[in-house]
Amino acid sequence: MIDQNGQAKQDIAKTLGLTGPDGQHPGGKKRWLWGAAMLATVIAIVLFIIESRPAPVSYTTEPVRRGDLVVTVSATGTLAPVKQVDVGIEVSGTIKIVEADYNDRVTVGQVLARLDTTRLEAQALQSQASLESAQGKVLQIQASLREARVKMARFNRALELSGGKVPSQYELDTAKATLARAIADEVSAKAAVAQAQAALAVNRTDLKKAVVHSPINGVVLERSVEPGQTVASQFQAPVLFTLAEDLTQMELQVDVDEADVGLVREGQEARFTVDAYPDRAFPARITKVRFGAQTVEGVVTYKTVLKVDNSTLSLRPGMTATAVITVNKKTNVLLVPNTVLRFTPPPSQADDEAKSGGLVSVLLPRMPRQKSKTPAATASAAKEQQVWTVRNGELVAVTITKGATDGIATEIAFGPVTEGMALVTESGVGR
Repeated sequence: MIDQNGQAKQDIAKTLGLTGPDGQHPGGKKRWLWGAAMLATVIAIVLFIIESRPAPVSYTTEPVRRGDLVVTVSATGTLAPVKQVDVGIEVSGTIKIVEADYNDRVTVGQVLARLDTTRLEAQALQSQASLESAQGKVLQIQASLREARVKMARFNRALELSGGKVPSQYELDTAKATLARAIADEVSAKAAVAQAQAALAVNRTDLKKAVVHSPINGVVLERSVEPGQTVASQFQAPVLFTLAEDLTQMELQVDVDEADVGLVREGQEARFTVDAYPDRAFPARITKVRFGAQTVEGVVTYKTVLKVDNSTLSLRPGMTATAVITVNKKTNVLLVPNTVLRFTPPPSQADDEAKSGGLVSVLLPRMPRQKSKTPAATASAAKEQQVWTVRNGELVAVTITKGATDGIATEIAFGPVTEGMALVTESGVGR
């Protein structure tokens, strides 16, 4: 009876289409597929939300310290004597004797070299003879002048005694002309004497200049002449010797870049090194900063002169030196590394969560919002700047006023910071 009722229900279900030919419900498998798909979707969304959560941020900090700050400027240049003289010669000829050599100490007036003066002596004798001849000519003309004056005086006396009858007018005019010519000849002869005297003086001067003397007390740095060498000085006096007055006092001439010249002033101390003594630093002091600029390959520099004590004679002219000029000193001030000033904070976690919007924003796309601007460090040249510290795991901005800097550390001139306070230098993201 029961089997017949069950069979009847199955027949009715088949007739209504509620079961399949095998007697199973036709929507059972579809429900399972839909359920599995929904489960996978939920899992994917959960994983996406977990992955999109901001990772924890870690910060690297450096403590504010108290110490000394030295600001320096570097420049390169060459060493030179304080006074250097190039000794030349003004006359031409052949070098007969060279009496000074490299590194010789010389005194004022000491003979350095001599020319062969044979030709110059002959020219002087010729000028002397010309002078004597001109002087003889003057004497001769002066005698003629006296004769003309006597004759003119006699004619004037005769004219007076004769009542103007003797001499004749022609004779009187001739006597006057002769006297005038004699006077003019005397003037010309005296001029010839002066010319001959000048020529003789030039020849005697050339004779003196044929001997080269030292103009200063010093040391011979260079000698560019040898015995038997011919020197010509028609257009330019050739340099025979280069002398340095005192090598115990030298000067270092360095080229300071235009970006640093505003910090460099007279009286500042410096130290420099040379390749000959790489492990030794020599003291120096600035004596002059020249206003004239030098431009080499587009780089503008200003010549700066430093005084150097070379009492040990370790340094030599021409050495290339690298100088470090101390332009500022700060003692017992608050200092921070420059990495603190360069730090820019990353976007906050709150901004990231607001942008995510939770599950709804994942499922429903929306228009992107403009990214909020994070406070950035001001330009390095500005005096006021924000630095960052960490309080309760959060970044906190601190406004400071910068002071001097040496390129590695910077002075904090003013601001709510204390010694030992940790300031952020960089941030890192962890998982």
